[in-house]
Amino acid sequence: MAAIDCGTNSIRLLVADVPADGAHTDLHRRMEVVRLGQGVDASGRLAPEAIERTRKVLVEYAAEARDLGATAVRMVATSATRDATNRAEFEGMVAAVLGHGPDVVPGTEEAELSFVGATASLDSAAAAHGTAAPAAPFLVVDIGGGSTEFVLGDAWVRAARSVDIGCVRLTERHLHDDPPTAEQVRRAEDDVRAALVEVTAEVPVGEAASLVGVAGTVTTVAAIALGLPAYDADAIHGSRIPADQVRAVAADLLAATRERRAAMPVMHPGRVDVIGAGALILRVLMDEFGRDEVVVSEHDILDGIALRLARG
Repeated sequence: MAAIDCGTNSIRLLVADVPADGAHTDLHRRMEVVRLGQGVDASGRLAPEAIERTRKVLVEYAAEARDLGATAVRMVATSATRDATNRAEFEGMVAAVLGHGPDVVPGTEEAELSFVGATASLDSAAAAHGTAAPAAPFLVVDIGGGSTEFVLGDAWVRAARSVDIGCVRLTERHLHDDPPTAEQVRRAEDDVRAALVEVTAEVPVGEAASLVGVAGTVTTVAAIALGLPAYDADAIHGSRIPADQVRAVAADLLAATRERRAAMPVMHPGRVDVIGAGALILRVLMDEFGRDEVVVSEHDILDGIALRLARG
């Protein structure tokens, strides 16, 4: 199965062998930052240069999936594409490359796919770390570029909500200086808190026994908190990061210059400009929901797409 996740900031590929049940086996993972959502919050349109950046990477992904023997490909497009008035132009480009258009999914389906992917391997990850498996119900939080998804569930999804706060969107709205001013940070925090009111109106977050964080913001914050000398997915997957460490990392990232963030050994170049906003989202939601730790999952919507594609 080949799964492609096209978000506001990055486009990612997973090619995996997926059995009828049990764990799937990764054959290939790749992530490229194309910033598809460049300026979409202000203009309402996908920029032509952003569509072209995405097209070039998508051509490579299609070739890699074909070479690895993928029998099915599903591309899911999320926040930036949902919001764009010219999304038909983007969909036509995808159809020309893949032979079919993307599934521009609503936020609730995005949340469900993230939940399926994030929770499928938590027990095995805990075993690898020699720790107890996190307890259900899980509140899975997927911090993206344009939106953040919240989904509560255990064996099934109980409730989900997507809100328009993400690391790219908040950076473009508020965090304009390098580093951002205290007032810019305050406005970003207010934006996040207002969105969380919408979340708690629909998702009973207090029922969650474990907070599970997925996607690049959370994994990067975890890598910094763990003091890793280089990005190590195995060390990150299943790790538990206490709230005080999240607060410390977020404060440091928001106080750092772009140059210092770029020099961090675990930092992907495409996250340098937006990681401060992403860490702020994680810190505020943990404080507002009273969570003392976040369980970090390297598996997310990509894994959910592949699993659903194979198993329905």
